[in-house]
Amino acid sequence: MQKKISLSDKYEKREGKIFLTGIQALVRLPLIQKDLDAQNNLNTGGFISGYKGSPLGGYDLELSKAQKYLDEKNIFHQPGLNEELGATAVWGAQQGEFKQRGKKDGVFGIWYGKGPGMDRTMDVFKHANAAGSSKYGGVLAIAGDDHAAKSSTLPHQSDHNFMSAFMPYLYPSGVDEIVKFGLLGIAMSRYSGCWTGFKIVSDVADSGKRYDTALEKFPIIIPDESFLGEYKDLPRNILYSDTPREQDYRLQRAKGFAAQEFVRANNIDVSMWKSGNSKMGIITAGKSYNDVREALRWLDIDENKAKELGICIYKVGMPWPLEPHGVREFCEGLDTVLVVEEKRELIEHQVKWQLYNWKESVRPTVIGKQDEFGNWLLPAENDLPLQTIVEAISTRLHKITGDSDLLNNLEWFRKRNEKQSNLEAPIIRKPFFCSGCPHNSSLKVPEGKRALGGIGCHYMAVDSIESTEFFTQMGGEGTPWIGIAPFSHEKHVFANLGDGTYKHSGILAIRASLDANVNITYKILYNDAVAMTGGQEIGSNWDVEGIVKQVLAEGVKKVSILSEDPKRYNHLVSNEVKSLHRDTIITEQEELSEYEGVSVLIFDQTCAAEKRRRRKRGLMEDPKKRVVINKDVCEGCGDCSVQSNCVSIEPLETELGRKRKINQSNCNKDYSCIKGFCPSFITVDAEIRNNTEFKDLGELPEPQQKTNQDINNIILTGIGGTGVLTISAILAYAAHYEGKDSSVLDMTGLAQKGGAVWSHIKIFEKNNKPYSQKISPGSANVLLACDGVVGTKPEIQEVISKEKTITVLNSNTIPVADFITQRDIDFKNNDVFHMLENTTKKIISNIPAISISEKLSGDAIGTNMLMLGSAYQNGLIPLKAENIFKAIELNGIGVERNLYNFNLGRLYTINPSHEIFSFLSENEVKELNSIELFEDRLERIKIYDQRLVEDFKKDKNLIDLILSQEADTENITKDAIKELYRVYAIKDEYEVARMHLESTAKILDNTFNSWNNLKFYLSPPIISFIKDKRTQRPIKIAIPGYIALPIFKILKSIKFLRGTFFDPLSFSQDRKQDKEHKEIFRNKLVEIHNLITGTKGKKLSELIEVSKEVKGYGPVRAASYEIFKARTNFHSKKSPRIFNRFFRFQSRTNISAKKHKAQKENRAE
Repeated sequence: MQKKISLSDKYEKREGKIFLTGIQALVRLPLIQKDLDAQNNLNTGGFISGYKGSPLGGYDLELSKAQKYLDEKNIFHQPGLNEELGATAVWGAQQGEFKQRGKKDGVFGIWYGKGPGMDRTMDVFKHANAAGSSKYGGVLAIAGDDHAAKSSTLPHQSDHNFMSAFMPYLYPSGVDEIVKFGLLGIAMSRYSGCWTGFKIVSDVADSGKRYDTALEKFPIIIPDESFLGEYKDLPRNILYSDTPREQDYRLQRAKGFAAQEFVRANNIDVSMWKSGNSKMGIITAGKSYNDVREALRWLDIDENKAKELGICIYKVGMPWPLEPHGVREFCEGLDTVLVVEEKRELIEHQVKWQLYNWKESVRPTVIGKQDEFGNWLLPAENDLPLQTIVEAISTRLHKITGDSDLLNNLEWFRKRNEKQSNLEAPIIRKPFFCSGCPHNSSLKVPEGKRALGGIGCHYMAVDSIESTEFFTQMGGEGTPWIGIAPFSHEKHVFANLGDGTYKHSGILAIRASLDANVNITYKILYNDAVAMTGGQEIGSNWDVEGIVKQVLAEGVKKVSILSEDPKRYNHLVSNEVKSLHRDTIITEQEELSEYEGVSVLIFDQTCAAEKRRRRKRGLMEDPKKRVVINKDVCEGCGDCSVQSNCVSIEPLETELGRKRKINQSNCNKDYSCIKGFCPSFITVDAEIRNNTEFKDLGELPEPQQKTNQDINNIILTGIGGTGVLTISAILAYAAHYEGKDSSVLDMTGLAQKGGAVWSHIKIFEKNNKPYSQKISPGSANVLLACDGVVGTKPEIQEVISKEKTITVLNSNTIPVADFITQRDIDFKNNDVFHMLENTTKKIISNIPAISISEKLSGDAIGTNMLMLGSAYQNGLIPLKAENIFKAIELNGIGVERNLYNFNLGRLYTINPSHEIFSFLSENEVKELNSIELFEDRLERIKIYDQRLVEDFKKDKNLIDLILSQEADTENITKDAIKELYRVYAIKDEYEVARMHLESTAKILDNTFNSWNNLKFYLSPPIISFIKDKRTQRPIKIAIPGYIALPIFKILKSIKFLRGTFFDPLSFSQDRKQDKEHKEIFRNKLVEIHNLITGTKGKKLSELIEVSKEVKGYGPVRAASYEIFKARTNFHSKKSPRIFNRFFRFQSRTNISAKKHKAQKENRAE
């Protein structure tokens, strides 16, 4: 009978198998250490401190989730203010027993931080390691290494830092070894007196697997001190009274050697497959060991084959200081030793050093980063691709054995590389700020000004925000200006600084700028969370009030607080402090830039992702107010994206071209999109239409399995923040229910910001052992492309193949972030499809998963589960449905909805024509031919203004004449008709009123179950002299529906005045501009008609393209119209402006906020 599986097994179970991630293993480790101490009659405690940072970004969050278990074991977790002070606190945990002050026999300490955090902690490490650990305490210093800089500002490794601090360190190869090596590391720390380093790379921290708790049950051997000879009586643990010279003496003479002896006694370094036939040895450690084993498996080399070929392996558990006896024993009798390690070499140098004075007759050739001739073999930069390891092993092994199959493998790679060198992803999915992110507003700077970049989320601004430049290490924000200012023409700069960084060390940067007396404004974003690493709390003593008081105490004389509710900080207002609305972001910065000295601007707005989390938990009010765009009124100008920088504004393809819509599923209700100068925005108080009545889908047949591999490799692609990684967890637990081993490796990086996410999922049949969590080159059986764009990335193309990979593709594309700045961007859907079609064996299903999920289950979050259902029904998931259901139920979130979406995916795969999916064809935009298109637009013109019909027909006839002698005219004709209609059907106040009256209620009814408190956001010409504080354009105001709708009815009823002498709106600059645009377009048609045959089509296309850019309303349209006039060489004649000032809809003020590079390029055009 199958034992019950629970999510709490990872911390509660001590017998049997559990599913465990790398981060969870690090949390389990102190619990098991406490159990072990109790078994040895030791009354110990545990102390954990450090600072979050990928790949350990979620460690402190997971510790918080496990608080109950930690409390039961007397394990105290206190997150550090920064890495350095966290390490100092751990050092303190080793000092508690002196003079019988402590309550415990000892306290084991765990420090954590990412590689760059270790850099700043080196002073503590050197002092604390020299002082030593306590006898029944011990310290494990966990360093998170991001070799490939997936979520770091530099690729980094901790190895050489550990060596510099004289800290022996262990390097677990995967989840299986984290607890075991952790227990050994603490025991070694107690025995040797050293702090034990613990290297965790991204591929280990971000992976998960089925884990056997039996691995934790092993004897720990404590060696006899006799090997130390005359130094055996030297104390190695921390002393109450000590001197620096004595500490260094004991460290150099005894402690390091004690660590080596401990490793030898406990067989931490392991020799494998050594025989009398061995000629080539591979020495490797950690993740690289798994990669070597995977490379050998890819080469079909198992233990028997290896012994036949003369290969053996030496797996190093402690890379420094390398235990010498085991190395020499392994190397004896070998011709060649290949050292495989990522990043800068450390083991290789030690091996050469240990063998240099050894017996020359048995000393092998040692190669690694370079071969014996100085040629690069395993480069030191970034991480090592599996292909590089395969090539290095194959090449060297062929020289020794002459096995031709090894060269065939190299030829396979050569041909594959040749093919892939011509592949280029059609479009890139970049990480970007979340929907409603405060950075979208806070990063704006005045025209002509620049800001220095920050760390964390601010780091993304360097690539995406035009006016943001460069970056520093954490805590150095703004201080480069101290070195620039004396030699610069600039008088002032801004510097971006997050509240988490401010707390960590950024206050010191402000202090340094004050000390240097430079002119700089620190823009501190208080978003109430350490957003990049998971939304950890800042702490109540670091709120806006605390920051204001602290910077004033430091000597800052000018502070501006910008928030949504300025009254909240009125009690802080003084001669030195202002409290303003966040809409004043530009004008206030202009004032601060004139101030001499250091000033501070605090932008108070909660992190969007954290808002979402808190709202789900009921910890923050979730406003009922929702924004909707009336697609009929929308011009597709993209100004709403420019003003809000928000990814929840998405394209909506309609029969009248690309418009905009709000993705209600991920909208975080920032409302800054309303600043877009457009009358299409409306708000209502409403709840999303959430389908809770799931239809009966009938009996679904069980699929025939198409996968019968010993190892089933599934590569999953998606987008950060959409729940895609839940799928890898569901599959892992389903395999666990089924009694199968599995592993997952979630590649996230900056993906939580809407960037690319992918997961390597491996499901093993019985008697197959997992090694590398990554799928080998060309070895994926299934590509589950929840996002096709990510599927075209080089990292995905590396593991898929034309021979093996079957694809299930989501045919709906979520817009890439570039859409914000490129309103007409081509999402290359067809190119993405064809690339995946050409690089995989077959696209077995192409499913509109987002559309189905939104319509049938209420929102888009079910998309990925729907895709999993399709993959299952195609026979591509080697698991039973009942176990997938159990895993979904175990997850406990939206169970019924997830099961329904899973089955919807299955049903669509079986029968895409099922009546439940009929809405898909209804939503398709029908492609009309030129005749149908003209008839459609003519009918629309009749509705717009019957008086224009004849002129519209005449101009259409003129277009026909222009193209009558041109070739391939169908597409040009269609484009011309579309643009002609746009030029004629000007969206004046009469038309906007009609559209709102006819379609607003329908749009709201289709979006929400019920709604009220309808408001329209308009900029009446009569108040255009009042400017918006943020945009410096005519202000938009919220007009309640009960006022706006009667006005709309009046406007609609008097639209017969349009264009007549009695038309009051004809005197406005906007209407004159639209009239002029129409006249230019019509006159240009006549000019083109008079050109010689052969040039007419080209000139007409050019006219259409330049005219198409005239979009939007008011100042947005005016700016694009000026470009149109310049391109058409038109110079307008000045005419008297009667009532112009009264009716003007256009701002003559320059827009001061320059947000994106693309905007600058558009203006340049």
